[in-house]
Amino acid sequence: MKLTDSTIRNACAVEKPLYLFDGAGLYLEVSPAGGKLWRLKYRFDGKGRLLALGKYPAVSLKEARERREEAKKLLANGADPGAVKKAQKAALIAATENTFEAVACEWFNVWKAGVAPDSATRQWSNLERHILPHLGSVPVSEVTPKVILNVLRKMEEGGLGNTVRKSKTAISQIMRHAVQTDRADRDPVPDLKGALKKTQTRHMPAITDPVKAGALLRAIDGYQGQPEVIAALKLAPLFFVRPGEICAAKWADFDLEKGEWKYTVSKTKTEHLVPLARQAVDILRGLHVLTGHCPLVFPGHGSMGRPISENTINAALRRMGYDTKNEMTGHGFRAMARTLLAEELRWQPEVIEHQLAHSVPDALGRAYNRTKYLKERTAMMQEWADYLDQLRTGAAVIQLRA
Repeated sequence: MKLTDSTIRNACAVEKPLYLFDGAGLYLEVSPAGGKLWRLKYRFDGKGRLLALGKYPAVSLKEARERREEAKKLLANGADPGAVKKAQKAALIAATENTFEAVACEWFNVWKAGVAPDSATRQWSNLERHILPHLGSVPVSEVTPKVILNVLRKMEEGGLGNTVRKSKTAISQIMRHAVQTDRADRDPVPDLKGALKKTQTRHMPAITDPVKAGALLRAIDGYQGQPEVIAALKLAPLFFVRPGEICAAKWADFDLEKGEWKYTVSKTKTEHLVPLARQAVDILRGLHVLTGHCPLVFPGHGSMGRPISENTINAALRRMGYDTKNEMTGHGFRAMARTLLAEELRWQPEVIEHQLAHSVPDALGRAYNRTKYLKERTAMMQEWADYLDQLRTGAAVIQLRA
């Protein structure tokens, strides 16, 4: 007798599996635990085989019969239904693993290990908002210059000029990862050269006037907030590193006895050394009493193992009355140092650029070396810290060095 829905619903096995047959090889296996699985017996190439058709009630009696008929058609055409099912499953898995989104996730998990947490957060937010909704489901091997251009032009039309540039770079890096993992033949992004509007680079606002710089330093001295944030604000002009790097600083990278901080630059992935002026060492020693038990120099409050964010520094500047869009940002301390070291203290540009960790080759084409000009940079950092003290007090600065 053929099965009915009523028979299937009421079927139960007590001690061993129960088998209910519908005909033409289709049957329902009922386990003592209550599971009900559709099975199809068939022969192919002279051998008996078994094909799983799904679980009841997700697969109804009617659907199970339809799948049996599909399997019989494959057999009539000389195909093994089990082999066809395996091939379809493999193709589905391959399609899922080879989408642009899957490759993007792989690339991001590798890339984020070498950058500051805030940079990683911004990058993933950009991917989720602007790129993955359009490219995520596309097989990475089918991402062509035209497909990428359509996505970037939509962003361009929306007035996201700077985001277009960053997105183009991210897409290129993802496509190179696809090439390296043998899922794409090439990175199509270079083909877009000249296809997009040139974006005007917007420099971070910074205070470069000595008098205004002194007022800023006095405002920092009077700031009321968390000790970690106060210390970060005081060290930012002394270090003039990228905000994300100061926020993510680790105690293990500091040698306060030697007066050195060694870390990996997030942007260029190069090793960098910051000579510490005595003023910086004093601030760090005081902070170590509070956060020395933690790997992070500036641990964030209420965050599990995460440092303070770049926005924390900008938020503090805003509370001090500084406009972070047009007047001063945490990144602006780099421009402040670059300008005043050159114009007021007359330090050589190559020494300043090395301390800024800019990857600028020398006359012989040699890349950045963290120990180059170290003697000069050590002297410069101490003179810079002394100069900031003078600006803070409003004292007249008399330049005696040639």
